[in-house]
Amino acid sequence: MDIEYQEEYIRSSRGVQLFTCRWLPSSSSPKALVFLCHGCGTMLARYGYGVVGIDYEGHGRSMAARCYIKKFNNIVNDCSNFFKSVSAKEEYRGKKRFLYGESMGGAVALLVHKEDPTFWHGAVLVAPMCKISEKVKPHPVVVNLLTMVEDIIPRWKIVPTKDVINSAFKDPIKREQVRNNKLIYQSKPRLKTALEMLRTSMSLENTLGEVTMPFFVLHGEADTVTDPEVSKALYEKASSKDKTIKLYPGMWHALTSGESDDNIEFVFSDIISWLDKRCGGDYYDGLNYEQTNSLIENVMPVSLSVTGTSRKARRARSSANYLCGWKGR
Repeated sequence: MDIEYQEEYIRSSRGVQLFTCRWLPSSSSPKALVFLCHGCGTMLARYGYGVVGIDYEGHGRSMAARCYIKKFNNIVNDCSNFFKSVSAKEEYRGKKRFLYGESMGGAVALLVHKEDPTFWHGAVLVAPMCKISEKVKPHPVVVNLLTMVEDIIPRWKIVPTKDVINSAFKDPIKREQVRNNKLIYQSKPRLKTALEMLRTSMSLENTLGEVTMPFFVLHGEADTVTDPEVSKALYEKASSKDKTIKLYPGMWHALTSGESDDNIEFVFSDIISWLDKRCGGDYYDGLNYEQTNSLIENVMPVSLSVTGTSRKARRARSSANYLCGWKGR
């Protein structure tokens, strides 16, 4: 399917220039709108979805200090305001609205939903950051010490962390492509940023029962960046009547960008199936898709073939596939 790619800068309520973009089917009206809180746009648009994304303040191609999060709620408000402004356009009225978030974007998606639970028709959450794993949760004494100096040295890059790129991207070629991308922040997390992410995760952990929208949560069983137990906790505690979880044996954190091409196609076929089913359309029939509300743990990847991608779509995929710097121009 041919894809039309658009990009535009908008100004936040704080006066910061934010990069936004869209992937739209060029020959038909989109089946539904998918709003990215970090993730892939081209693949979803290839299956007829209108995909809308925004780079967070200080991330990707948006302005402000690199990867400095003063208030996590600023990110949530920016996303919510922009997504609703797009939804209000005449050509999109009546279209279903889905959120899509990977890793930290999963936390953003859940918080955007929390601001207006009835507005969203569902969410796809890939290895979401919605709970701090007990394996890596910092000691309260450490948190207290960092909190004491966060207003004095908020932008200092002093928080120790492992190399996320090495831990997230399984395919060595894709790993090096990401490492060579100048938009990718590869320094230590800033103090304020780390604390804001910690507080957000802990707050979400305590309010998982307030999640009411339909969702599909996906996680690699070999993920060492966000623990698969986090996704299990979301699935078990959420109040949603329509909820699905799928764990992928042997896969790492970056399910849609760091695995082999076959595995990535496999993951996206699951995502498209879930979305299509909730849009009332014909959904991809290549999977033995289980009942919603079931825990699916042992489905191995298979090789899928996708044809008909135009030169224009391939160019869009290579130049502007991921938001927040994971893979962009």
